[in-house]
This record gives sequence, C-alpha cells and structure tokens, in this order.
Amino acid sequence: MESFQGRMSGDLLVGASTIPGEYILPALIGRFKEKFPDIAITLLIGGSQAVTEWVLEGRAELGVVGARSGHRAIEYRELLPDDIVLIVGAAHPWQGRPLVTLDELRAEPLLLREQGSGTRAALESALTAAGTDINTFRVVGEMGSTQAIKQAVKAGVGVSLVSRRAVEEECRAGSVWCLRVQDLKISRAFYLATHRERSRSPLAEAFRAFVETEAS
Repeated sequence: MESFQGRMSGDLLVGASTIPGEYILPALIGRFKEKFPDIAITLLIGGSQAVTEWVLEGRAELGVVGARSGHRAIEYRELLPDDIVLIVGAAHPWQGRPLVTLDELRAEPLLLREQGSGTRAALESALTAAGTDINTFRVVGEMGSTQAIKQAVKAGVGVSLVSRRAVEEECRAGSVWCLRVQDLKISRAFYLATHRERSRSPLAEAFRAFVETEAS
C-alpha cells in the first residue's frame, strides 16, 4: 500500500453486515481515506446472507460478515472475535445482576434479529449446543437492525441478545444493562468475504490488506 500512497483513486463498494457496518468499518474507512484521499468508498449494509450474495454477484468486491455461508465460491478470512451478551432495560429487575439462567430467560419477552443475520445464526447455534432451541422462548418480535433492538429494549418491549461491540457505549452509560446467560456461551467472529474466482481492483486489494492489518 505504501507504494500507492497518495496516488490511488477510484470508487469501491464494500458490503457489511450490521455490526461491522455500523460499529467497526466506518472508523477503518476514515483512516483508509486519510492514506488515499482521492478514493470514494460506498458502504452497503445488510444481513450476512445478503452481503454474501452481493459478493457472489459482483455488486460488492468484498464484504465483512458475522456468519459464513456454505457457498464454495466465497473465501472467508477471520478478522475479529465477537461475543453476544444479554441486554435489559435500565429499569428491568435484572439490572445489577451478572447472569441469569436459561429458564429465567425463557420467561421473558425476547426480541431477536431477523433470519439471515450473523447474530441470529450465532444465537441459534449456541442454543442447539445447549440442547434447546429458539422455539422454547417467548419471542415477541424480530427486527432488522441492532439499533432497533436497542431502542426497543430501552423502551421496555423486551430483552435481547446482541453483539457486545454494539452496546459497549450504552452499557458504560447505564442506559441498558449487560449480563450473561448461565451455561450459554455465544461467541463468533467477523469475516472478510471475497470471491475466489473473481479478480479485484487494486483499490479493493489495498483496502482488504488495510482492514486485515488494522482491524482489532
């Protein structure tokens, strides 16, 4: 990248699922543009499945997602670890507790991310490993973004399981309370998704290398 310093130009479309698209990539894009001020990057946000489809179709040269698909044409490289935490509103009776049991969680109104999101996939996989499934819970709604989930939890609509990266500020500020579910470990990673058989532009390659180096 240093050989291109200040001399690269062009447009790049990057796809990202909700958490990396809203909480990780914007800062990385800002730092990348400091190196290459003549470029333009469009960040398109959708579910992990949708982002994978954009990469397959060639709409996006690369994507960052929270769940891998089984499509052989897509190569995934692990970028960052993530874990999922339970959040409740500041006035909820669980405020101040470090953890709850699965049975306690089953009795609460639960808000979920939509099918196709990496957060939902990680949750369902963890529940299967714990010998249960989502149908045993009181699901009161599904929402297409983590931001919508957070606002609903703050309003007392229900509780939810979301990426820790998405609620760090709210947890510090006390607008939501973060805790864990006993015997339910929900961890995952974010992945850089590229097409194995499609060549990428020099700009896309430079951004890929930058993200792999700088992501933390």
